[in-house]
Amino acid sequence: MKNFDFELSAFFDMTPDLVWIADKDGYLKKVNSAVIKKLGYSEVELYSNPVLSFIHPDDREKTKLSRMRLINGEVLHNFLNRYITKKGEILWLEWTSIYFTDREFVFAIAKDVTTRKQIEKTVEEEYNKFKSLTTHFKSSMEKDRKSFAYELHEELAQLISVVNMDVGWIANNIQGMPEKFKNRIDHASEVSKLLIKTIQRLSFSISPQMLDDFGLNATLEWLCKEFSILNGISCEFEHAYDEACLTHEMQIDFFRICQESLTNVLDISLADKIKISIENSDGWIQLCITDTGKGFSAEQEHQAEGIINIRERAASIDGRISLRNNPEASTGICVTVKEFFPLTRNIKKQTTQQ
Repeated sequence: MKNFDFELSAFFDMTPDLVWIADKDGYLKKVNSAVIKKLGYSEVELYSNPVLSFIHPDDREKTKLSRMRLINGEVLHNFLNRYITKKGEILWLEWTSIYFTDREFVFAIAKDVTTRKQIEKTVEEEYNKFKSLTTHFKSSMEKDRKSFAYELHEELAQLISVVNMDVGWIANNIQGMPEKFKNRIDHASEVSKLLIKTIQRLSFSISPQMLDDFGLNATLEWLCKEFSILNGISCEFEHAYDEACLTHEMQIDFFRICQESLTNVLDISLADKIKISIENSDGWIQLCITDTGKGFSAEQEHQAEGIINIRERAASIDGRISLRNNPEASTGICVTVKEFFPLTRNIKKQTTQQ
């Protein structure tokens, strides 16, 4: 036992980390110089007050629980809590602790990770600023898209409809018209109808009003059918989730990701079959767009504009993205986001549990 005490004392003196011994009631019995230096208290102050008195108020409860686990035989690794120094500064410490039952004391060693936590906080703040700006930019862009789509559908399409009506009136009311003139008028009428359909399709692509009126599922079903008709490529949509678990922003981004992915199929993958699916699993919603195409190269994975756009949209809604690139099985993209629980749904859930 004397050898143990000697080795422990030597370790206390040599290590730059904070080391202490505390009894099971939470009072310090021995500290090294790093503890005194970092916290700024004297030995008398440290030994005469419970450890909890030096801990940040918000971390005291979890520290109590950790001490109970220690005394019950659990070894703690990488336990984080905050201490208040004598100068009033916050010190983040990461602990490894063990309780010696035979001697009834806790041996604990900690690293000062304050700088790391400050960097993490700065990174998080900058990320939140970026996310806020991205959300604002997307909202503004969607508003512009909606305005432009409205002008296309309600104004330009209406004007072409009027032209088509006038062409029809001419064809029906002018007698004795030469056949070649009549053929030209019929052609103009058909072109007008085609223009109206094209404008409607472009309007939907720019800003799908259907998304607001009928929801994401109906919109993606329509998108798949339209894509199949226009490109001669099979496109299926399957879903097994509650649409209310996605915010409106998430639904817009899911729709845009599907649009971008379908464009990628035409430009990169060259598939003859596509499947879009949305599923719920353990509190997560996963959107997958898979196809039977040739996949994409490593260069395209990091540099293709479509994939870059999908990555940015996924990041803006805290989504995780994974790429499948196995032409023998299937290729594609999956985006996973945390399930959103509306307030009304939470209330219903709580009522059911009661």
